[in-house]
Amino acid sequence: MNSPAKQSWTPTSWRTFPISQLPPYPNNEALDSAFERLRTLPPLITSWEVEALKEKLAQVGEGKAFLLQGGDCAESFADCTSPRIVNMLKVILQMSFILVHEMSLPVVRVGRIAGQYAKPRSADQETINGSTFPTYRGDLINGFDANGETRTPDPERLIEAYSKAGLTLNFLRALLDEGFADLHHPEHWEMDFMRNNEAYREYEALVKSISKTIRFMDSVTPLPSSKAFPAMQRVELYTSHEALNLYYDAAQTRRVPNKPGWYNLSSHMVWVGNRTRQPGSAHLEYLRGIVNPIGIKVSADADPKQMIQIVRDLNPQDEPGKIVMIGRYGAGKIEAHLPEMIRVFRKEGLNVVWSVDPMHGNTFSTQSSIKTRNFEDIMSEIRSAFKVHAGEGSILGAVHLELTGDNVTECVGGSKGLAEQNLGENYASLCDPRLNYEQSLELAFLVAKEWNANYG
Repeated sequence: MNSPAKQSWTPTSWRTFPISQLPPYPNNEALDSAFERLRTLPPLITSWEVEALKEKLAQVGEGKAFLLQGGDCAESFADCTSPRIVNMLKVILQMSFILVHEMSLPVVRVGRIAGQYAKPRSADQETINGSTFPTYRGDLINGFDANGETRTPDPERLIEAYSKAGLTLNFLRALLDEGFADLHHPEHWEMDFMRNNEAYREYEALVKSISKTIRFMDSVTPLPSSKAFPAMQRVELYTSHEALNLYYDAAQTRRVPNKPGWYNLSSHMVWVGNRTRQPGSAHLEYLRGIVNPIGIKVSADADPKQMIQIVRDLNPQDEPGKIVMIGRYGAGKIEAHLPEMIRVFRKEGLNVVWSVDPMHGNTFSTQSSIKTRNFEDIMSEIRSAFKVHAGEGSILGAVHLELTGDNVTECVGGSKGLAEQNLGENYASLCDPRLNYEQSLELAFLVAKEWNANYG
């Protein structure tokens, strides 16, 4: 097979390439019908938003801004409700305000939201109560209930995912446009169950500091500060998801007037996972043709020279803000593997944004077979990532987190000391364990401290 870079590209040219992590649909006619209907539906986002995000990511790459990317491991259709969306927006906003206040840097907010409906899995099948079923791969592909019909890939889920993503985006934009993030009203950010956490006192002091600053600005400007400084009333949130089910992404990939290239208009940013970034794969073939920013997950077994070639194929013009390298090494492996990756990229002089995903390399199962992550391991990997980048003269400009604004019990540790025996109290994730609201805010403070210790 020739190199993908030498093939003629279309939004569906990936269909002639080997694909992983996408089981076959049993009815090709139904799949083609759903795909064609999805192609005719209006885009969920605009090309202007994609370009704006890329410009902001270029600033992140230069150390002039910081990227906070976070959200659900896998959204479910059932969770497309106002309370869940509000809580997710709250935690991302609160974390970003902590980072802005503590780091004195602009923060680019990118949610794993409004499209993160699919997840790669390590096995094609799983056994439940003695019966074997196809593995649940996220609502975009099949259903969670353990029966043969629900676990069969259903192309109608492509249309439902589009609908749920559109509803989520519409509500998010309404909240942000109407001042949900207005710094004049910190009471909008509060959640009662956080009040007993030690980090809440730090957060409360931060809010008081912000409020005091705003009152001062209101007293010395002829206009209210919300008019003089619109950014204090409205913030931007971009969306992202893993480009896993390429039928979904390809159907929303199109040209726009007066601009060259093809835009994936289902999400502002997409990423390729650790299991789908093999050279010559369908996923890399698809990604090389779109204008959007692209994240690339990088693990301890990644070959630096191979990663260089992947980045060159996906970003042949070496455009700043186009590529985000998302390291997911694990706390015990990052210091042994990340330095060489940084050195190889520096030698080649490529423009990339460096991010750390401290979640996926630190997953383990308890003796009760509950999948979890330890807060201390997560923070250890972040700490090591800052240390390595600073030591190599590089900039760690982002964190990539699986989190929720809900009071779940999925990751152990943190200042509240969540223990393994507490995991069953509110374990709600259908796939991977997420940081809860308290752990997320605590992590934001610690990330800011690490940034200041290494770059401040």
